[in-house]
Amino acid sequence: MDRIWQWTWDRYSARYSWAVFVVGLPLILTTFLFWSVLIMAVQGGGRYVEAAAVAAVAALASWYVTVLPGIGRSRLVERWAAGREVDRASALDATYAWTRGSVVRAVVFNAVWTALMSIVVGAIAGARGSPLVQYGVLGALVGMAVQATGVHSIAEAGVRPARIAIAGGTAIGDDLPRSRPTFAMWSGVALVASSFLFAVDGAMVTAAVFRWTRAEPMLFAVIGCALAVGFGMPMTVGAALAPSLRPIRDLAEGTERVAAGDYSRRLPVVQDDDLGALAASFNRMQAGLAERQRLQVAFGSYVDPGLAARLIEQDDHVFTGERREVTVMFVDIRDFTPFAESNSAEDTVARLNALFEIVVPAVVEAGGHVNKFLGDGALAVFGAPNDLADHADAAVTAAVLIQRLVAERFFGEFRIGIGVNTGKVIAGTIGGGGKLEFTLIGDTVNVAARVEQLTKTTGDAILLTQQTVDALESGLPGLIDRGSHALKGKSAAVQVFGLDPAVGATASTW
Repeated sequence: MDRIWQWTWDRYSARYSWAVFVVGLPLILTTFLFWSVLIMAVQGGGRYVEAAAVAAVAALASWYVTVLPGIGRSRLVERWAAGREVDRASALDATYAWTRGSVVRAVVFNAVWTALMSIVVGAIAGARGSPLVQYGVLGALVGMAVQATGVHSIAEAGVRPARIAIAGGTAIGDDLPRSRPTFAMWSGVALVASSFLFAVDGAMVTAAVFRWTRAEPMLFAVIGCALAVGFGMPMTVGAALAPSLRPIRDLAEGTERVAAGDYSRRLPVVQDDDLGALAASFNRMQAGLAERQRLQVAFGSYVDPGLAARLIEQDDHVFTGERREVTVMFVDIRDFTPFAESNSAEDTVARLNALFEIVVPAVVEAGGHVNKFLGDGALAVFGAPNDLADHADAAVTAAVLIQRLVAERFFGEFRIGIGVNTGKVIAGTIGGGGKLEFTLIGDTVNVAARVEQLTKTTGDAILLTQQTVDALESGLPGLIDRGSHALKGKSAAVQVFGLDPAVGATASTW
């Protein structure tokens, strides 16, 4: 039935209320015809054609009052579908008002028209006096029960394509007020009403064939099966439950998409009950997950991805401060100030980004992370916040790879200096006022910065301290002893080693 409603909306959206009237008329007509035939059969009359004519008139009148095609709130929906200037939220709210009104009218007026039809058909069949009045009362009860069985779910299914088209992928339906009747309440009413109808119709069919059932008791089973297949299943499963279960299937499909990491498709908020509220709640949850993913991606753009993932997955105290041994690497561009002064800001930033597109992946691939960007340089650390047993080897590997890739990328236009040092640092989060930063504190960091500056004096692209050489787990060929040097802030001289460029290409393949 969902496909029929969708096809109807796609083809006749600008006259949708009339289309709903036409599509739903056979169902209501069948219901009235069945009831009129049942009365005629119980009474033993043979004027079925006249009974059918009365049923047709009653069905047309009842269904017209229920739908009110072309008038009321449905016009706002049709004007929106026709491309008129209609606010989406107002059009969506009109669909809710339309279904609420149609449910009330269906229950009330169907009871009236079914009662009148029952009296007229009963009179045609020969009933008089008290039985005729009782047919009227029974018709009113049956009329209300028929509509209570499926009118809510059918109305919601019928207007579903319009709501999907109006709300689309927007959030305008998430905050609209919900009607008090819930899915559970309507389901309970539908089941009770269908049980009542099943009992009444079964009793009347049995009464109509009473003479045969006394001689053939198995006819009771035949009657029960016939009513179950021809009446019970269409009324309870087809009319009452199936349309209302569609939002539940939407929710199941939505959870599968979210589990697969797809946050792009919102659930259609297409019911004016707690299922609609559930769909809206799911959309808000999905939006929150999408925002969390967006923040993680954005955070990972400004912070090392591994560090960002650890911060998000663990609590706020993950980096309260700890002392550990690490290897620190400073990378800096030689004579970058003259380049910046002679080029535009855009060119300067683009060139820096081109350099860091080499530095960052090389550091991350070796197991470290870039802790800071310092103008035309960067500070990388190996061994914090995540443990790295061979942090000195990883730092040298990254340094050699960076040197080689920069030479290949810039053809000597840019020269870099890299200083590497190993030692104890305090690693932790510092800051205040809502601004925090994971940083390294200690003399090891200062020495690495001074060693990087020393490359300008020695002419080496990479300088390692004695502490880094001692921490290497693998032998490193091509080391050149550059002697001991006094560094600013250090009372004792620091021995450093250069790396022979001729073996630099093979050093990263240990």
